[in-house]
Amino acid sequence: MTKREPQTAEELLNAVGPAFGKLRRSSLLEVAGPISEKDLSRTLVLRIVLEAEQERTGEITVGAVARHLGVDPSVASRMVSDCIAAGYLVRAASQQDGRRTVLHLSPEGRELMARFARHQRSAYDQVTADWSEHERLEFARLMIKYVASQDGLSRRAEEHRRG
Repeated sequence: MTKREPQTAEELLNAVGPAFGKLRRSSLLEVAGPISEKDLSRTLVLRIVLEAEQERTGEITVGAVARHLGVDPSVASRMVSDCIAAGYLVRAASQQDGRRTVLHLSPEGRELMARFARHQRSAYDQVTADWSEHERLEFARLMIKYVASQDGLSRRAEEHRRG
């Protein structure tokens, strides 16, 4: 028995949440040039540091990692320590406040993130292989727009909490 596709706008919109819930990071482990599960988890932290460096949005501390990931600072500290032990991150004194410690990607961390970006692209290409070019590009555009809107919502919520 095949599952019926949502037909109405209401059915489609109600199906989005469960569809997001079914997205599996593990599918990234199933494409060529695999990334280990451990490194896949590490990319959560490395992405935050990389984006801050690329966008020059400020220095990233363990506390900032915790806020970005929505986890307790002790959890973020363990995640960061693991990335440092693996050689992907380095700690440095803040240029703005020498009492603070900030995080930077090491050359190995940059290489992992470049490999991960290639891996993500390969996974996207494989998952959408039977889609039309228009569908692939439109979905990519809308997903990027969705994530940007979600980030904006998160920033506004954080600003509201700070008050």
